[in-house]
Amino acid sequence: MYLPKIKFKKNVTFEKDIFLRIAKSIKTNQLDSGAIPSNADLSHDPWDHIEAIMGLNFLKDKERSDSAFKWLKNNQNKDGSWYAKYSNNDPIELNKPTHFGPYISVAALHYYKIFSDKDKLFELWETIKLAIDFSIDLQNSNGTIPWSVDKNNQIENDFLLTGSSSILKSLECAIAISKILDIDSNEKWTRAYESLAYAIRNPEGLFDKTTDRSRFSMDSYYPIISGVLLDYEKEKYIKKIFKDFYIEGIGVKCVVDEPWVTVAETSEFIISLVISNELEEAKKILVEVMNISDPNDIPYMGWQYVENIFWPEEKPTWTAAALILAADSIFDFSPGADILKDNQLRFY
Repeated sequence: MYLPKIKFKKNVTFEKDIFLRIAKSIKTNQLDSGAIPSNADLSHDPWDHIEAIMGLNFLKDKERSDSAFKWLKNNQNKDGSWYAKYSNNDPIELNKPTHFGPYISVAALHYYKIFSDKDKLFELWETIKLAIDFSIDLQNSNGTIPWSVDKNNQIENDFLLTGSSSILKSLECAIAISKILDIDSNEKWTRAYESLAYAIRNPEGLFDKTTDRSRFSMDSYYPIISGVLLDYEKEKYIKKIFKDFYIEGIGVKCVVDEPWVTVAETSEFIISLVISNELEEAKKILVEVMNISDPNDIPYMGWQYVENIFWPEEKPTWTAAALILAADSIFDFSPGADILKDNQLRFY
């Protein structure tokens, strides 16, 4: 097993400047349309685009964040969804994942925390409302939400634990925004939140019914980020990650059967550690994963520790944003540091 070149000592104290530099790499990749490509072919999906917005928020580049939100408004479908993948403004994968669109509420609340711009929340409200309603209108009586609507407008018959956890976090932030804007509470949203939360806390037999996704690490930390697990439930997932996915000195594997540590998965696990009050472990793993980066500290997608290479050599914008959010959750660099580590309904 090979480790990437060690750039940071174990007890290093990171300064905000390094993560501002990483955030600037997101700005550099943004297109004139506001789209933020995440792949080498300049394509992107809306969830990755929204994650990258939070990197721009962290940079406090209001103009660029506004442009990215404008792209979302301009490309939202009439039913409130977005397509799965775009090349600039052109959709190239026509299914509509249910967890992509609602994530706009997380970035919008993050924007509000950093810029204190209530007018922006009003401007985005209808876009957020349509996005949330698209997903929860598909909710089943057991709380689950189908993962996608296909290109023929047929509802896919499977339910993703990770995607559902992201929807729950998005619902939480959308409800918080409604309170900030003093908009009458939406009982439908509250019922949907409670029902989905129950399903995530009691997932047996409800999710990943057609495909076994247990080989993916994200199913073992994203329920923590959903914001509703009790301490003993968090501990169960944390132990599974350390047992099956964590590679000492490098980070967290994307899938259990591949020798590939990814920066995004590791960053999201770091956030779940912070949520679980495992701050020292979170700091330790942040130092490790920061080594998967170029000479300017911009993160690669991952590290293949058998072949001893960065793989692939892409440096996705959303990966950079995930790393920024992880560091911010540890060090409280920005007013938006709590966006993923705290349940926002505690504050609003």
